[in-house]
Amino acid sequence: MAGLLAWGVGHRPAGIVSVVLAVLASQLAVGWTNDALDAERDATVGRTDKPVASGAVGRRVTAWAAAAAAVACPLLALTTNPVAAFWLTLALVSALLYDWPLKATAFSVLPYAVSFGALPAFVVLALPGQPTPPVWLVAAAACLGAGAHFANVLPDLADDARTGVRGLPHRLGAAGSRVAAAGLLLAATATLVLGPPGPPSAIGWAAVGTAAVVPPLSWYAGRSATRAGRRPVAAFRAVMLVALIDVVLLVASGRVV
Repeated sequence: MAGLLAWGVGHRPAGIVSVVLAVLASQLAVGWTNDALDAERDATVGRTDKPVASGAVGRRVTAWAAAAAAVACPLLALTTNPVAAFWLTLALVSALLYDWPLKATAFSVLPYAVSFGALPAFVVLALPGQPTPPVWLVAAAACLGAGAHFANVLPDLADDARTGVRGLPHRLGAAGSRVAAAGLLLAATATLVLGPPGPPSAIGWAAVGTAAVVPPLSWYAGRSATRAGRRPVAAFRAVMLVALIDVVLLVASGRVV
């Protein structure tokens, strides 16, 4: 999706490659750090889908891989320009702070909002001339990230409680987190539709309607998965679907920069 956004705002092929590789490195760094830090917790709650927790991959190897990816991320981002690299590095550091120590605090949503908000800022600033990212674009991405946090934690509320993790979604509970996720996802899409200058398009209003419908459908799918004994991941997949819709909406509108 970062690559699609880069193409949509006007990057040449080399710029798209730089964006994709830098963002990929940041994702690897954050994901591997999370798996290394949470290996014992994941093993305690039986997360056999996690390679480190199951013993398929060593914890130390994962930590070194995460460190290498964390170093590679800003270096790859610097192939665009230093200002853009700063914003992606900010997103990386913020996400790593979620892995530790903010995940278990009432401020757990902040890294998601900051990191998601910084991502489109990086993509736009990486263009030649470093155009200023629109405020509405950063705000929409921050709302999307915050919504992703609430949706992502939903399947793990009980397991997290067993291992002492108590972030903001845990304090709100399942019902409160569902409402927060739905509201933030809807706010993200509405901001993308109403933020740019000019009247909203019919496609934009259709995207808002879709963003309103997708979360409730995902919760229904999640309950079905729970009854079948599977991990309910539909809520987070719904976030990815809304994110894809949002990026396609941006690309189709051509009103980012």
